[in-house]
Amino acid sequence: MISIIHAAGLALIISASMLAQTAYAETPDEILASIQKEASGTPGFQGLSAARGEIFFKGRHGNDWSCASCHTDNPAATGKHAKTGKIIQALAPSANAERFTNPKKVDKWFKRNCNDVLDRVCTAQEKGDVLSYLLTLKK
Repeated sequence: MISIIHAAGLALIISASMLAQTAYAETPDEILASIQKEASGTPGFQGLSAARGEIFFKGRHGNDWSCASCHTDNPAATGKHAKTGKIIQALAPSANAERFTNPKKVDKWFKRNCNDVLDRVCTAQEKGDVLSYLLTLKK
C-alpha cells in the first residue's frame, strides 16, 4: 500500500514538474510579440523589420565584431565563437528548436552579445528586428 502511495506521489511530482517546464517555455513568435510590445512604446517606433535585422546582424557597428562574427552569415548553420573557438549551435529557430523559447536566456544572451558587439545594450527595436530576421530563415 505504501509503495502505491509513493508511486502515485512520484507520478504527481513528475507531472507537475513537466507542466511547469511546459508552461515556462514560449515560442519564438511569443518572444517576438513581447519584444515588439516593448519596442512599440518607444518614440519613433516604425514596426519591426527583418531587412533591418539582417543589416544589423551582419554589420560591425564601428567595432571588430558583428553578430555574424560568431553566428556566421548564415545563422541557420553552426557557428564558432570568434575569441574562444567554442562551437555555437545554430541561432535560427528553424534550425534549432530551443532558440528563443526561454525569456531569461533570451535576455541574458542579448545583453551579453549586444555588449560584445555594440559596447551597449540593444534596444527593443534592434532585438525585434534581429529576431524578425532570424524567423525568416529556413533550415
